[in-house]
Amino acid sequence: MTEAAVSQSVGSRARAVNTSSDLRAERIRSAWIFLAPTLFILAVVAGWPLFRTIYFSFTNASLTNLSGAEFVGFKNYLSWITLKSGRTVYSGLLADPNWWKAVWNTMKFAFLSVTIETILGLIVALVLNANFPGRGIVRAAILIPWAIPTIVSAKMWAWMLNDQFGILNDILLGMGLISQKIAWTANPETAMIAVLIVDIWKTTPFMALLILAGLQMVPADIYEAAKIDGINPIKVFWRLTLPLVRPAIMVAVIFRMLDALRIFDLIYVLTPNNAQTKTMSVMARENLFDFDKFAYGATASTVLFLIIATITVLYMWLGRVKLGGSDR
Repeated sequence: MTEAAVSQSVGSRARAVNTSSDLRAERIRSAWIFLAPTLFILAVVAGWPLFRTIYFSFTNASLTNLSGAEFVGFKNYLSWITLKSGRTVYSGLLADPNWWKAVWNTMKFAFLSVTIETILGLIVALVLNANFPGRGIVRAAILIPWAIPTIVSAKMWAWMLNDQFGILNDILLGMGLISQKIAWTANPETAMIAVLIVDIWKTTPFMALLILAGLQMVPADIYEAAKIDGINPIKVFWRLTLPLVRPAIMVAVIFRMLDALRIFDLIYVLTPNNAQTKTMSVMARENLFDFDKFAYGATASTVLFLIIATITVLYMWLGRVKLGGSDR
C-alpha cells in the first residue's frame, strides 16, 4: 500500500471517529433538552421542599410562625448542657430514645417485609411464567391487592383483624389455632405482625410483576437445552434462572425498600399511637403537625432522608446495581 493510500485510509477513519463523536454529542444534547422540563418540575415539587425542610431543621420554627424562624444551629439534632453537679444532659433528635425506637421499628419492618415479599414474589412470578390455561386471568387477578389504595386496604384489614367481630379471629378459632380472640392491632406483641401481614398481602404482587418482567426476558432456548441435557429443575433454577433474573430482583428490591423505609399511611391508619409500630415517617408527621414542633419534625424528616439515601447508595454499590436493570 502506497503512502498516499495509507494517509487516505487514516483520514477516513479519523473522519468516521469525528462523525461518531459529533453524533454522540448531539444525542446527549437532545437528551438533556428533553429532560430539562422534567428536571425543572422535579426541582420545584421535590427539590425546593427538601431544601426548605433541611433549612427549618436548623431553626426554631413552629407551625404558626414559619416566617419568624430563627437559626439555632444543630440544637434540634443534638445539644447538651453540663449541670453544676457535673452531669451532662443531652437533648435533640439524636438523643431521643423515641426516635431510635422509631428507627428500629422502620428497619425491622423494611427488612422483614422486603425479604418475605421478594421470596413470595419470586414464587408467584415463576408460577405466572409457566404455561397453563387461564394464565391471563390469574395474572390480572393477582394484581388486585396492589391496585387497591393503601388507605382502603388498611381500613379493610382493620375490620378483618378486629378482636370483637373480625373474620380472622373467627377463622383461627374455628381451626383451633387460637384459644381466645386476639386484638391484633392493639396488642404490642402482635401489632407489627398485623402490619406485616397487610403489607405483604398488598405488595407481593408488585414484586411478582417486576420479577416476572425479568423472567420474560430469559430466552426459552436455554430451558429447552437444559431439558434436553436432563438437568434437574432445581439445579436449573439455582444455576440458570436465578442468576439471569438477579438484576430484575435487585432493582425490584431497591424500589420496594425505598417504599418500606418511608412507610406511613399503612401504619398511621392500621395502628395509630402504637409505640411498637411507630416509624420514622409517623414520628416526623406527629411532630410537624400534631405536637406543633415543626423544627423538630423537620429534623426527623431530614435524618430520615439521609438514612434512606445512605442505605440506597450502599445497596447499589455493594450489590453492583444499575437502575437500568443490569450489573455493572
